Amino acid sequence: MITDGMPSAPPPDEPDAPVDPVLVRRRQWARFAEVGQRLGYGLYALSLGLFFLAMALDLPKGVVNVIVVALILGSVVLAPAIVVGYGVKAADREDRERGLKP
Repeated sequence: MITDGMPSAPPPDEPDAPVDPVLVRRRQWARFAEVGQRLGYGLYALSLGLFFLAMALDLPKGVVNVIVVALILGSVVLAPAIVVGYGVKAADREDRERGLKP
């Protein structure tokens, strides 16, 4: 389907219509951001739960190490996922403002 000279993703009821590769790639990045955010926040939740467990157990070194690793991995995963998520949302918003259907 072409709107205002720009191709867009086909509606779900037109399976044989051409697919815009930009929108396909954007959906892939949106999925990456969603999975990354879930994983990152999950690692933060794990570290928080382990922190309270460690406090009850007088801070065993092994549990503290797992907490630190979970916080570091959560940060490494979550930061790019948040940035990519905002980028995808901004691109979708810009397409809507231009009258394109993402």
